[in-house]
Amino acid sequence: MKKVFAMLLAAVMVAALFAGCGAGSADANTIKIGMTGPLTGDAAIYGTAVKNGIEIAVAEINEKAKAEGGLKIEFKAEDDEADGEKAVSGYNVLKDWGMQVFIGTVTSGACNAVAPGAVADQMFLLTPSASSAEVAMAGASTFQMCFTDPNQGASAAEVISLNWADATIGVIYDSSDDYSSGLYEGFKAKAGELGLNVVCETSFTKDTKSDLSTQVTQCKDAGADLVFLPIYYTEASQILTYANKIGYAPTFFGCDGMDGILGVEGFNTALAEGLALMTPFDANATNEATQSFVAKYMENNNGQVPNQFAADAYDCVYAVYKACVAAGIDGKTPAVDACAALVKQFGSMTFDGLTGSGMTWDANGMISKAPAAVVIENGIYVPMG
Repeated sequence: MKKVFAMLLAAVMVAALFAGCGAGSADANTIKIGMTGPLTGDAAIYGTAVKNGIEIAVAEINEKAKAEGGLKIEFKAEDDEADGEKAVSGYNVLKDWGMQVFIGTVTSGACNAVAPGAVADQMFLLTPSASSAEVAMAGASTFQMCFTDPNQGASAAEVISLNWADATIGVIYDSSDDYSSGLYEGFKAKAGELGLNVVCETSFTKDTKSDLSTQVTQCKDAGADLVFLPIYYTEASQILTYANKIGYAPTFFGCDGMDGILGVEGFNTALAEGLALMTPFDANATNEATQSFVAKYMENNNGQVPNQFAADAYDCVYAVYKACVAAGIDGKTPAVDACAALVKQFGSMTFDGLTGSGMTWDANGMISKAPAAVVIENGIYVPMG
């Protein structure tokens, strides 16, 4: 009896060991995809958008599999509150669940905390929105659906040089945030190359962002007639509100973190009129794929219009799905083997999605797709010529 008990105990221990190694699904036709993101807390609007976008893509794929057969997806999300330690904890929970592919995290700081472990585990990581250059450089198995911060910052400088070449420019950024600082550094380098007239550079931190009046006043006093805001829209709404209060009306220009400013609770959206921003997704686009996605998103989320974070997440699922089908990955494929196959597929495939067509990835996992800028006119995004 002791011998039988010892054998059973050993079997249980082995099973527990493999449960934490991306062993996959009990169903060969179902792959397991996990995500961590801020589902609560100050950044919850980003995490919930990503989760909602993923769920729409998963539902579509599973409906197709139900009707036609083929690969299905089981999805599980963990809340990381945009915190690195909580993101690592959530990632480990998902590994124990049997995750084969990781779509996450949502924010750069959390992803920088998780990425080294994912690389060590040989877990394929595709983030919809963690745009820090460090994410892609963490290892061969980390990929991004979004632009890296320095590249997007440089693109913003190019757009400004084409449309406001003679502007006097102020910059307000968050020096405590990886995303904002990365955008700022990319913008600063390219602005110098292009000879842009930057007359004021001022910053804040997570501990001082409740009052940004000083930064706005500095730009006004410096005579900036265009203010570059490489920040998230929650802080941007404060800046636009205070600028209006003191009668300061420059052109404001933001990046993809600005996407969603029209939905800030309590914000007078009329103040965003004329604001320009970089975004790969326009919810007002007339193509069938975008219209279908927007309609489903609004139906599932009480009429809320999806932002770029939701669209990038939706694209992540379909890119992974396309690669899995091409590589023959299924629910029985160990995460390590799935990772090797997906790295190979992403290194060679071209992908068309909501946020771009002809998208490709380089050897570092950084995406190549055309940057786009829009201007808010009459409460909607209008493509910038």
